[in-house]
Amino acid sequence: MQHLPLPGFGETPVRVMTIAGSDSGGAAGLQSDLRTFALTGVHGTSAVTAVTVQNSLGVTGFHAIPPETVAGQILAVVADIGVSGVKTGMLANAGIIDAIADTAADVGIGEHIPFLVDPVCASQHGDPLLTPEALDTLLRRLFPLAWVVTPNLDEVRLITGIEVVDEATQRDAARALHDLGPRWALVKGGHLRTAVTSTDLLYDGTDFLEFEAQRIDTRHDHGAGDTLGAATVCALAHGWSVPEAIAFGKDWVTRSLAAAYPVGAGHGPVNASWRLRPDA
Repeated sequence: MQHLPLPGFGETPVRVMTIAGSDSGGAAGLQSDLRTFALTGVHGTSAVTAVTVQNSLGVTGFHAIPPETVAGQILAVVADIGVSGVKTGMLANAGIIDAIADTAADVGIGEHIPFLVDPVCASQHGDPLLTPEALDTLLRRLFPLAWVVTPNLDEVRLITGIEVVDEATQRDAARALHDLGPRWALVKGGHLRTAVTSTDLLYDGTDFLEFEAQRIDTRHDHGAGDTLGAATVCALAHGWSVPEAIAFGKDWVTRSLAAAYPVGAGHGPVNASWRLRPDA
């Protein structure tokens, strides 16, 4: 695996922001993003959109942060620390999404600053993390700003109405997602359990690129989507192309799934700490 360059001691690293909800169980959300940011060698910052009440068994509630506070976090970080890449996770409601879109336009996120949109609509357990009226706002305001969108198959079905069951429908879904405005659309295949391998499909409106990996047989996959997106945006922040960054993110999450561990009675987290092994 090709690693991202690490900063020297005392050297300011590349800075990447997650705009996402907090996971009290520590497996997904901004906790997962910041873990991957640190392990790839970038400096992670955050704009918290919501505080969830969750553990390995599911989400039992969440409190959304006021939109002006979300926007204020982004502006404060950009003005002082700077940012070379941004990803989104749980965005909770339409007001927060509008505030993010307005702020992004003001500071160049999605223009010269790479922007990865992970359209998180529900938790792994099916618990809703986005109000129904907010989905339209997400598609209308953030998809056109995105360098790449990274929905899982449940989110693909919700957004496009397409049930991905094979390569043909995966391509149909990629086309439908790209028509919503992002530069690239990634249709992740991790939830297509009938497939022997896990194949993600990337589309730029002209060409399809496939990213295939061994399917890891584990129930401990909480935070996999966040981890893939976080690793990908770190590579984008280093100036890698979208296909190069997706390849890096795919390898990173596959290794994290292989190192996953049990915590609690439900789904344990993927484990980006594989990076700390001497032979990694």
